[in-house]
Amino acid sequence: MPTGKDLAARRARRNRYHIRKRANGRPRLSVFRSGQNIYAQVIRDDEGNTVAAASTLDKELRGSLKSGANIDAAKAVGELIAKRAQEAGVSEVVFDRGGYLYHGRVRALAEAAREGGLKF
Repeated sequence: MPTGKDLAARRARRNRYHIRKRANGRPRLSVFRSGQNIYAQVIRDDEGNTVAAASTLDKELRGSLKSGANIDAAKAVGELIAKRAQEAGVSEVVFDRGGYLYHGRVRALAEAAREGGLKF
């Protein structure tokens, strides 16, 4: 009987398979959320490296956020990842929600990244 962790890994794997299939060379914006923080990375899968990263643990955000686990924090991380990705020369990405529902903090991060200038 698969555990909850196994099922979450299966969802993430299934999601990434479809993302890579449709990426057409675009890097992916990967999201990870924990109970206390949220993290985002822009990853080039063909080269295997991270172009830009942001999280609620960054020095720029840590002092200004009340909590790292709410929608306001996710919006701040979305704006920061969009800024850092554009500085690295990336304007179009594929969104990788990592098996999480497109809801709440994940949605807030995605919308803030779009407002910050990333296209996906």
